[in-house]
Amino acid sequence: MTSTDAPSPPPYYHGTKADLQVGDLIQPGYASNYGQRKKANYVYLSATLEAAIWGAELAVGAGRGRIYIVEPTGPIEDDPNLTDRKFPGNPTKSYRCKAGLRVTGEVMQWQGHSPEQLQTMLAHVQRMRELGIEAIQE
Repeated sequence: MTSTDAPSPPPYYHGTKADLQVGDLIQPGYASNYGQRKKANYVYLSATLEAAIWGAELAVGAGRGRIYIVEPTGPIEDDPNLTDRKFPGNPTKSYRCKAGLRVTGEVMQWQGHSPEQLQTMLAHVQRMRELGIEAIQE
């Protein structure tokens, strides 16, 4: 895996349930939005809105899903949780960053997945959890 400054051109997105403002930093070192909520060593971003929508919908928390437009504050690399395991070649354009992300805007109108698609994905995540497979392995 190689670090790079820009594997895909911006914009980059980050899906979450956190309520953030323009200028806020999303940094590693906090509980992950996924899995067992271990301390995150990276923050995640995508050059596709579709991947960010999944991030917003699957993040833990009671808030509504939100999608932020972000800029990395340091080098980014392919997200091995997706690219090496599920989508060779990185068609989801999913990345991670150790330095953090700066919020530059928010996508106010986006269409989430159907209830059936979301339930199927949640059931898959639950099956993986029962098998001891962590959603994000750092």
